[in-house]
Amino acid sequence: MLQTAIEATHRAGKVIAERFSAQRNVTVKGYRDIVTDVDIAAESIIIDLIGERFPDHAILSEEAGGAAIGAGLTWVIDPLDGTTNYAHRIPFSCTSVGVLEDGEPLAGAIYDPLRDQTFAAERGKGATLNGERIHASPASPLSHTLLALDWGHSNAVRVQALALLLHVAPRCGTVRALGSAALALAYVATGWLDGYLNLALKPWDIAAGMLLIAEAGGRCTTLRGEPCRADIPACLATNGLVHDELLAVIADSA
Repeated sequence: MLQTAIEATHRAGKVIAERFSAQRNVTVKGYRDIVTDVDIAAESIIIDLIGERFPDHAILSEEAGGAAIGAGLTWVIDPLDGTTNYAHRIPFSCTSVGVLEDGEPLAGAIYDPLRDQTFAAERGKGATLNGERIHASPASPLSHTLLALDWGHSNAVRVQALALLLHVAPRCGTVRALGSAALALAYVATGWLDGYLNLALKPWDIAAGMLLIAEAGGRCTTLRGEPCRADIPACLATNGLVHDELLAVIADSA
């Protein structure tokens, strides 16, 4: 399944990279939420491959929808995470494929086709970048960290994120807003970011990334420190070393 996830992200990534500089058809699907023709093309490639190899497995994908997360094996797909970046030709986006077993991450791959970087993980077997083992960063304390967050679409979520940022920003090294949740999670896993905060995740944003972080020695929880799941919107992901400190800051901001 991991090899299929990797292959699926690479096939979709080829289309994403080839069309990066081309004209694209952008459609508004919700408030501050867009989809391009490349999202749809990439998604079709991934779904076709998984359906061919694992016809009995459930599939949940961002654009096509599909099965709810439940018992058994579910493939969770984000064909193009960072669509707004991509539509504006900002080169920070990826394709993500995760496999959940009874709701828990089993395998996953995140591929950045513009940098040819493949982040992959399998439960209990560690995480890799282009085949080499990766580990979360050793940064500590919080004042030495590079953190990232993303805003979400709704005004209510953005107000909440800003309120958190007012408490977090004075206590950390610096903060970035990157525009791709899946790729940001991969960056936490490989130690390029020390932490990531998002209040409005969807299952396809986190299904692969949460496993990468766990297998790289990091930590993912809710904002209250509870175990993270793909169907819980709010997530705090860190290298593990500053996790409790960040949770305390978040609790103080409530």
